[in-house]
Amino acid sequence: MTHTPSRAGLGLAVAAAAMLAVTGGAAFWYATQRNAAANPEARADMTVTVGAETCDPQDITVPGGNRSFQIVNASDRPIEWEILNGVMVVAERENIAPGFRQTLTVQLAPGEYAITCGLLSNPRGTLHVTPSDEAMVAASEVTLRKFLGPLSEYRVYLVMESARAVKAAEALRDAIAAGDLAAAQAAWKAARIPYRHIEPLASRLADLENAIDPNAAYLAGQEDDPGFTGYHRLEYGLFGQNSTEGLGPVADRLVADLADLSGRLKGMTLDPALLIALPGAMAGQLATAHVPVGENRHAGNDLEELQASLDGIGKLTGLLRPVLAGVDPALEGDIAAAQDKAEQDLAGLRQGGAWPSYDQVPGDKRQALAGSLAALQTALDRMQPVIGIN
Repeated sequence: MTHTPSRAGLGLAVAAAAMLAVTGGAAFWYATQRNAAANPEARADMTVTVGAETCDPQDITVPGGNRSFQIVNASDRPIEWEILNGVMVVAERENIAPGFRQTLTVQLAPGEYAITCGLLSNPRGTLHVTPSDEAMVAASEVTLRKFLGPLSEYRVYLVMESARAVKAAEALRDAIAAGDLAAAQAAWKAARIPYRHIEPLASRLADLENAIDPNAAYLAGQEDDPGFTGYHRLEYGLFGQNSTEGLGPVADRLVADLADLSGRLKGMTLDPALLIALPGAMAGQLATAHVPVGENRHAGNDLEELQASLDGIGKLTGLLRPVLAGVDPALEGDIAAAQDKAEQDLAGLRQGGAWPSYDQVPGDKRQALAGSLAALQTALDRMQPVIGIN
């Protein structure tokens, strides 16, 4: 017999989860946002205030090059802020708490971009990037000569892991169709691993990311929102409601969306600048959005997925470090040390050789892991002006 919690019960659960985030795992997250708030204008070319429905300003113009944005959350919900080139996410900040701000620094080529303004249902703003000498220099620094091998190898990795993601989702769909709750729960956890391997790039395809992996917190109706689809909708049903009922169409769509993702990744143009940017951006996303408050509120298997994410980051750094070693051996060593520290901090959370549920991970341990991931991001972000300049 399955059990469906009441709406009131779900509301209490959400409130309790939010309180845990504030008092426990979000210490690092809040500290970094408070530090940014202390001197907001000093480090930013532009301040963008995100309200309940719009951004201020909604229409932004900046010169090309390395630009920084202070994102201020003036709404009453956690938000994410993205810069989009078509459906491609150029850069993003997630999990900005109400009343707080975060800084986003990104290398922007001249062109027209869109910006998200809080909830996914809100109208998007526009970002105009004008030509500049700085942008011309940046464009000339990255060449293909050093990157042919890494780019080719990463493409093969994407093809293989995205195919694994499709097969794992098919197994999940079949378990749901059979009404086997235990098998479906196990299949859901297994299905997440290959997706986390390719998430550094997959998450930049905004249309598919918003179908495959949307977070209910960023949707107007939360779990009841029509846009709540993909992995986390299935997680909510399988683990939050302990049922397979009604999940067949959601699983069918997930398989179709992952097949679409696999095809898109196969045909996608990869360039050195993108390859360099991916691992640091992923480490930062984990440090600020995933580790402090968790992502899988119902399944609780965050630690296993964080390991998969570190494996995906490690694949990228493993491809880039040989290129870096010939240019800046000291930085290559710093990245290796930072990666090892993050791996060690995560491995230290195992209990009896197994991953505990994430609600058993105390706040200080989450803070330490978030700190090591932030340090990894800092080291990885130093690559961009160093390698690929000849």
